[in-house]
Amino acid sequence: MKKAIFEKMNQNGWNLSVPLIQGGMGVGVSLSNLAGAVAKEGGMGVISTAQIGYDDPDFAGNEQECNLKAIASHIKKTKEIAKGKGMVAVNVMVALQHYKEHVLAAVKAGADAIICGAGLPMDLPALVKGSAAKIAPIISSRKAAALILKSWMKKYQVLPDFIVIEGPKAGGHLGFSAEDAEELTQETFAEEVKQIVEEKAKYEETYEKKIPVFLAGGIWDHKDVLFAKSLGVDGVQAATRFVATEECDASEAFKMAYVNAKAEDVKIIKSPVGMPGRALNNKMIQDLQFGNHKVKRCYHCIKNCNPAEIPYCITNALVNAVKGNLDEGLIFCGENVSKITKIETVHDVVEDLMFA
Repeated sequence: MKKAIFEKMNQNGWNLSVPLIQGGMGVGVSLSNLAGAVAKEGGMGVISTAQIGYDDPDFAGNEQECNLKAIASHIKKTKEIAKGKGMVAVNVMVALQHYKEHVLAAVKAGADAIICGAGLPMDLPALVKGSAAKIAPIISSRKAAALILKSWMKKYQVLPDFIVIEGPKAGGHLGFSAEDAEELTQETFAEEVKQIVEEKAKYEETYEKKIPVFLAGGIWDHKDVLFAKSLGVDGVQAATRFVATEECDASEAFKMAYVNAKAEDVKIIKSPVGMPGRALNNKMIQDLQFGNHKVKRCYHCIKNCNPAEIPYCITNALVNAVKGNLDEGLIFCGENVSKITKIETVHDVVEDLMFA
C-alpha cells in the first residue's frame, strides 16, 4: 500500500514512507515530542498551534508572543527528532484570533505542511505564497471540498496539495451537527467520502495535479486503513491512538484518562468555538449541566468570543486537562478511546495501523 500510493508523491516534494498523518491535538497534546516521533517513523507528524505557548511563564497576558515563539521552537525540535525522515506539519485552527500569524510563523520556521480546520481556510494560499509548504484543508462534506477547490483555483490559481476528510467519529471539534456526530458511522459516511474523492478527481484531471486524500475520524487499526483505501482515499489520519503513547506531550494523568475510559464516558459537548466536540464526560462536563464556569480572564484564542456569554473558557479547560487537572479540564477524544488499554510507543501504533 505505502509504495504504490507514495512512490510518485515522494518525487514531488513529499517525504512519507507510510500514508499516515498524526492528527493535530491542542492544547499541548501534540507538540514536538509526538510529532517528531511520528515523522521519524516515516509519517507526517503534526504540531497543534492552538495556545502552543501555554507552558511559557509569561503566557498570561502575552499569549500571541509566546505562541509565535513556541511555534518556531517546536518545529525546530520536531525536525531534530525526525532526523530527516517523514514530514513536519502544523495544524492551525481557522477559528483562532491569530490564525494568519500562526500560519506565517509556521512557514517562516520551515514547516513542511500547513493543515487548517475549525473553519474553511479560504485565504491559505495567499499566506504561504512563495514558500515550499504544502497546504491542506480539513473538510467533512463534498460541498466544502467543492467550495475550497473552486475558490482557490479561481482566486489564486492554486489547488490543495492534499485534503483531510474528517469523519463523524473524530475527536475534538467536529464539522457536523451534534445529531450527525452521534448517529453517523464510518459506513454511513462512506458515500460522502466517495463523493469528495470524485469532486477532487475532476480538478486532478483538468489541471493534471495529484491531490492525495487522507481520511480521519475513527481510524483505529489496519482494518480501518484498508476500509479507507476501499473508498478511494490515499492514506489516513489518526489522532486518538497517539495520545496513549510514551512520546505524547500530554501529562501522564491525561494519557491515563484515555487508558481508563469506557465507551459510555464519551460525550458530544458544545464548545465555545461554536462547534460540537467529542470529549470524556468528566466532572467539568457534568458541572456544566448546572451552570456555566465563570470566565475569569480572556486568553485571546478564538475569534468572536465574548467571555461574558460563553459557558466556559476553552483555553483554561484544555490547559487544565493537558497538565493533569482533569476534574477542571476538557478532555477531547475520539469515538474509539475506550479501545485503548495501555500506554504504547509511537512505533507500535504505526506498525499496528500500517502493517498489521
